[in-house]
Amino acid sequence: MRRMSRYGLARRLTRRGALLAAGAVAAGGGVLAAGAAVATGAAVAAAPGSAGPAPSPGTARAVPELEQVATFEGQVTGVAVARTGRMFVNFPRWEKDVPVSVAEVLPGGRLRPYPDAGWNAWSNLKPLSTQDHWVCVQSVTVDPQGFLWVVDPAAPGNEFTKPGGPKLVKIDLSTDKVAQVILFDETVAPQGSYMNDVRVSPDGKYAYLTDSGQKGALVVVDVAAGTARRVLDGDPRTQPEPGVVPMTDGHELRRPDHRIPAFAADGIALDAAGEWVYWQALVGRTLYRAPTAALTDPGADVGGKVERVATTFVADGLWMDRQGYLFITDPAVNGVRMRAPDGTMRVVAQDARLRWPDSLAEGADGSIYVTASHIQDMAQFHEKGSTQRGPWGLFRIAKPHG
Repeated sequence: MRRMSRYGLARRLTRRGALLAAGAVAAGGGVLAAGAAVATGAAVAAAPGSAGPAPSPGTARAVPELEQVATFEGQVTGVAVARTGRMFVNFPRWEKDVPVSVAEVLPGGRLRPYPDAGWNAWSNLKPLSTQDHWVCVQSVTVDPQGFLWVVDPAAPGNEFTKPGGPKLVKIDLSTDKVAQVILFDETVAPQGSYMNDVRVSPDGKYAYLTDSGQKGALVVVDVAAGTARRVLDGDPRTQPEPGVVPMTDGHELRRPDHRIPAFAADGIALDAAGEWVYWQALVGRTLYRAPTAALTDPGADVGGKVERVATTFVADGLWMDRQGYLFITDPAVNGVRMRAPDGTMRVVAQDARLRWPDSLAEGADGSIYVTASHIQDMAQFHEKGSTQRGPWGLFRIAKPHG
């Protein structure tokens, strides 16, 4: 969903419990090294944490252990994991400027601005060209071919999109160079839009995004042509569902004036064969899917091909693994649930550290990675301002299937 964040010094938890500040960009290397002055966050050794709410009734199997992979002193949203084990995260530019928007998490707890410091140089104080700099990055993912994709809705503070800024960027992980920039004009990313998450077809020919902004939609990208178009634009199945109120910490999540947040199509997943796209409005309880054959056909009646999959719950991130199991984050219980191909569902992670479980990714061994972004603590939901305490985290569910 759309998020705001505050950044400070990153900290690395050592075996002895000491906190070391992660640092500034090393000369010539573009790496955030331990011991310097400024950074966004750092990876840490696995650490135990307090247990979250008890799993819901009907969960028959033991909940897998949750491993802490990284902590950050600022809000993190997206995560991507390559089959080689390389990990990437992103930090959206919301209430405060951020020193790094996209980073690779390196061994030993360092962060490298990715793909380089130049792409991360844009700031509110020093706005640069929007087409070749990160403006306000929302999500990252690695496709089946091994390319990293970055979604930049280019709307700092969730206000106006910067002209020429909304884009989808493809990065070649073998060279660490940008391979393609697909810009979204106002027919694709109008004012009020917020490009949220993305999945890419197995052959790399198409990308599918959600727009969780003022008028929800899906966006279909023809990668070779570098073009995009909105589908199900304003359709009820991409909008917030009437009467649904998110719950966190045992109470309704509302703004100080009692309004319900109106977050539209958010989480998105693609099956391993690339035949079905799944999505759900964040403020909603219905999971939908549509065949990619219809989505990629400009003349198709996509609305007539949409299928209602299941009644779920208010959810943020979605991920379908290679076995066809759908992982769904559940902010109400600080957890992640897994939906089997037969429709049964169970909790696979539940922990107080998963405070608003956000985005998901899958490792080569089938492990599931999830970020915790603490959305309910943001200033927009509290009359007296933000209650965010941090740290924010990245976690791993090592054996989600048990």
